[in-house]
Amino acid sequence: MAREIIFFGDNVIDFYKSQDSKVQLKVGYVLDLVRFERQVPIKFFKKLESTNGIYEVRVITSQKSIRILCFQDEGTLVVLTNAFVKKTQKTPKKEIKLAEQLKTEYLKQKEDEKR
Repeated sequence: MAREIIFFGDNVIDFYKSQDSKVQLKVGYVLDLVRFERQVPIKFFKKLESTNGIYEVRVITSQKSIRILCFQDEGTLVVLTNAFVKKTQKTPKKEIKLAEQLKTEYLKQKEDEKR
């Protein structure tokens, strides 16, 4: 059972395009794990505590730690919201807030399309 990954907004795509090709390859590799592995290792895909269902896709390169925040919709759909280079132990609150805000927007748009 593969998951489908979609991008909501331009944040993740713009971030991806700003990275060098080695980092882009690594991001692609980790997104493929999320897409195709039944049980994605927690090292790569982790639910963030105390959030509104926000997950973190973890991409670790020799130079930096990248996080792509996302949420799941209807089980197999993973919606990517925002990406950043992680500079501290904790995931920045403003990034989590942004992901939650985008999730709310996404669900509202989806609801509006049904009408």
